[in-house]
Amino acid sequence: MKKLMKNNLSTTAIALLLLCVADLPGRSEMQYAGIAPNPAAAVQTIIDKRPVLHADGIKFGAYDPHGDFGAQPNVATEALFLPWEDVDLETLRVADAYALARGRNLLITVEPWSWDVDWRLTSAELRAKVLRGDYDVNMRSIAHMISELKSPVIVRWGQEMEDKSGRFSWSGWSPQDYITAYKRMMDIVRQEAPGTEIMWSPKGEPGLEAYYPGDDYVDLVGLSVFGLQRYDEIAYKEHRTFSEALKQGYDLVAGYGKPIWVAELGYEGGDAYIRPWIETATLKQSAFPNLQEVVYFNDRDVHAWPFDLGRPDWRVVENLGSN
Repeated sequence: MKKLMKNNLSTTAIALLLLCVADLPGRSEMQYAGIAPNPAAAVQTIIDKRPVLHADGIKFGAYDPHGDFGAQPNVATEALFLPWEDVDLETLRVADAYALARGRNLLITVEPWSWDVDWRLTSAELRAKVLRGDYDVNMRSIAHMISELKSPVIVRWGQEMEDKSGRFSWSGWSPQDYITAYKRMMDIVRQEAPGTEIMWSPKGEPGLEAYYPGDDYVDLVGLSVFGLQRYDEIAYKEHRTFSEALKQGYDLVAGYGKPIWVAELGYEGGDAYIRPWIETATLKQSAFPNLQEVVYFNDRDVHAWPFDLGRPDWRVVENLGSN
């Protein structure tokens, strides 16, 4: 099978590779009724849209394959994404050294598939093999490597499981099948790497409660919060703030009494749209007392968004290579 080999990359990008997919062709978004496109409102002159870090605010972390946060202090967590096949696990040592040198935790999102679309199983095939134990060895190898790392590690497995868009092969499984699979994987992590924290990470959609594995299998809850100006105009007929985008998911998980993170954060749009996100993403708010950290997804989205909006570029500085 194909392997993701180490390249001469400058930072944790060695271990943070994402498989990019081409923009999907589609019809003009003009067919979707909502707020009519306003070019003036979409003008972005802000050249660096990283969140403001408040001295007494929420902790901040980043998935940062381009190294834009490499020299920034007060970054608590270095996030990375890892498929559980077709990967060189030695790259985790590189990520560990990078995080350790900067005094950061590691948040490792383990995605239970291959990033090579030619090798991916159908959702049903993947579910059957996971529940049968065929992938135990993959998870055990990852967990064993984690046990040898020096940085504090949080493992996030099979994120956004309640999402029905078809984005992930493991999303949309029956709740009981997902919970069984999640517990099986987390048991392996606890056996091989005791002391590792585990994150249960729904997208934040209604129905997520059916996938909750129980308090014993959750140290942290992670949510996904993204703000795309044109999507808001079409889907919600208004521009949403960070707080408005977070509220639904937060309210659905707050009752578990667990520390809550925004495990993936991104925003894109004109100055008037993104400025409130920049200023409030790490601001402590009384409405979200359990929110402990937000982690910025500093790259272009891997998947195309609805309404023919393509793949938004969440990167905090302009990425000329994505144009």
